Amino acid sequence: MERKYRYVGSKTLLALLDQPVQRTHVRQPADVLNWIKETQQPLERDKTITATFIVDLEHRLWISYQRSEHVVCARGQDVLSAGEITFAVRNQQVEVVAITNQSTGYCPEPESWTAVEEALKPTGLPHPSSFTTEFLFRRCDKCGTTNIVKDNWFECAVCQAPLSATWNYTRSGDF
Repeated sequence: MERKYRYVGSKTLLALLDQPVQRTHVRQPADVLNWIKETQQPLERDKTITATFIVDLEHRLWISYQRSEHVVCARGQDVLSAGEITFAVRNQQVEVVAITNQSTGYCPEPESWTAVEEALKPTGLPHPSSFTTEFLFRRCDKCGTTNIVKDNWFECAVCQAPLSATWNYTRSGDF
């Protein structure tokens, strides 16, 4: 059974949902090229560009400007995955060269890769066989801070309390 992720981030970011959402549904490589052109996204020197992405409940891949919030890209809805995706663009050819599950608003587990894979397959975009960087997220029961677990260090970065080995969605924030 596929897991869906609800927004567990800051309530203050939900105010951004009142603003127009600039996102693109990626169905084919040309959609990425059009998004770059229409939004005037600059490519890095190595001809790459990183975007925020979400996979919605219908297994569709959506991208937005990298510094946009995942909850805005998702229009406040639940997702199957979220993170950052890096495209390489060379000679009008596009491929996914890096992809992560880094989203502190949704905190998708590494297992959400299956939803990403399902969303990427029909696009024809060459892509890695898994997240190129996987993140684990844990909310501190003591202070409520969302932590990214690094090097298997399950300790809160703010108050140094021990973090749970698993994410507990029923105790996440005010939601």
